[in-house]
Amino acid sequence: MPTYEYRCDDCDHIFEVFATFKQKAAGLQPECPRCRSKRVRQAFGSLMIIRDSTGGVSVVPPGGGCAGGGAGCCG
Repeated sequence: MPTYEYRCDDCDHIFEVFATFKQKAAGLQPECPRCRSKRVRQAFGSLMIIRDSTGGVSVVPPGGGCAGGGAGCCG
């Protein structure tokens, strides 16, 4: 299930919402879990979450996880 990142316009809280593509296409209206405001907008996060065919999950930070650019880094 895709993860969407939102930022609250009232309290500036950033939070994630798990929703299907169908729910998103139907006009997903999340609520801020901190202040319950509906004034939220989608933020485009810097993490990429990858799920493989066995159900395993990998989280890739900004820059592909190459902190410092040492050996074994791609790109």
